[in-house]
Amino acid sequence: MTMAAAMQSRTAEAPARSKASRIAQVDVVTELAEAEVVWRAFEANGHLFTPYQRFDLLGPWQRQVGAREGALPFVVIARDAERRPLLLLPFSLRQSRGVRTACFMGGKHTTFNMGLWNAESAAQVTSADLDALLAPLSEHVDVLVLGQQPLRWHDQQNPFALLPRQSSINGCPLLALEPGGLPESRISNSFRRRLKSKEKKLQALAGYRYHLATTDTDITRLLDWFFRVKPARMAEQKLPNVFAEPGVEQFIRSACLAPRGEGRAIDIHALECDYEVIAIFAGVADGERFSMMFNTYTMSEHARYSPGLILMRYIIDCYAERGYRSLDLGIGTDDYKRMFCKDDEEIFDSFVPLTSRGKLAAMAMSSLSHGKRLVKQNQMLFDMARRLRQAFG
Repeated sequence: MTMAAAMQSRTAEAPARSKASRIAQVDVVTELAEAEVVWRAFEANGHLFTPYQRFDLLGPWQRQVGAREGALPFVVIARDAERRPLLLLPFSLRQSRGVRTACFMGGKHTTFNMGLWNAESAAQVTSADLDALLAPLSEHVDVLVLGQQPLRWHDQQNPFALLPRQSSINGCPLLALEPGGLPESRISNSFRRRLKSKEKKLQALAGYRYHLATTDTDITRLLDWFFRVKPARMAEQKLPNVFAEPGVEQFIRSACLAPRGEGRAIDIHALECDYEVIAIFAGVADGERFSMMFNTYTMSEHARYSPGLILMRYIIDCYAERGYRSLDLGIGTDDYKRMFCKDDEEIFDSFVPLTSRGKLAAMAMSSLSHGKRLVKQNQMLFDMARRLRQAFG
C-alpha cells in the first residue's frame, strides 16, 4: 500500500534556487518491496548516507526485528518538480498510548541514523525545505524521534542538523586516519610493542591468522561461534543479551551474508587458529569510514592475551592502508575504545512534534533524554546509579 501526499513547495515564492533542492512531492511507502528500487538507487555514488542505512541492513532488521516489535515500515521519499527523488527517510512507525511515533529503522543496532540524500541537493537544504518535507507527515505521525544522528558525514553537514536538536546521551569515540600516515600516527609505537608482545603467545598456535571473512561458509561458521560465546560473555558482565531478542540473530545473519561490492552489508574480521576462533569484530564500511557493530572473544585461556585489542590493531591498519579516513568503535565509553580513539563524533537527537498531541510527547522525551545525558556526564552519579542497579537489579 502506498500513501502519496503530493504537494506544492512552500518555498515557491522564495528566491530562485536550483530545482534539485526543491521538494515538490512527498510520498509515504508502507511496503519495503515498493521502496527497494528507489532505496538502492540512493546507495550509488553522489548520495549522502551512512552504511547503516543500506537496504540490505535495514530491510532484514525491519522484517525480523521491527515487525516483531510492532513497528511498521514508514519510508518517506521526497521528490522535486520533475519527480526525481531527492531524499529517502527509512523510518518505522509505532503506536503507544495513542501517540504515533516515527523513528529510524535499526533500533539499538545502528550506531548512526540518517536519511539517504542526493548529496548536491542536501548541501542546499533550508529550514523551509524541511517544513515542506515534514508537513504532509502529520497526517500519519504525531512525533518524530530521530536519535543518534551524525552532525556531519564525510565532511558534509547532515541536513537534519537544521531541526531543533540536543546532544545524544552517549558519544561515539572516533579515530581519524591520516591519508598516507605512518603506522605510529594511528597507534603509538609503545602500544604496538605491548600488543606484539602479547601476540607472540598467540602466534605459537597452529594456523594462527587474522582475516576478513569473505565466503558464506566462513561467515556462517564465525556467526555460529559468536552466537554461542556472546551470551556467556554478556552473562559474565551482568549485561542483558540484546542478541537473544526475537529476530536479532536472523537479522544479523542476513546482513552479514548480503553482498556489497567486494564486501558484505556487515563485514566480519576475525583472529583464529586451526582449532579455535579467538576474537571477532563486525562492522560496516563505505570506502571512507569503518564503524563497529558487535564483537566478542574466546572464553579459553587465550583471552588473557588481549585478542580483542590485537584484532583492533589489525583492523585499524587494514582500513588505513585502504585509504579510509576514519574509524569508530560504536556508541559508549568502554575503556578499550579510548585506547584507540582520541576524538568523539558529534551526534545529536531531535524530537520533532508534528501534531498537538506530539508536542507533549516530544517535550517529555526530550527532557528524559537530557536528564539521562546529565547523569551520564557526571561520572560520580553514573557510578552510583550503576551500583544501585546492581544491588537492586
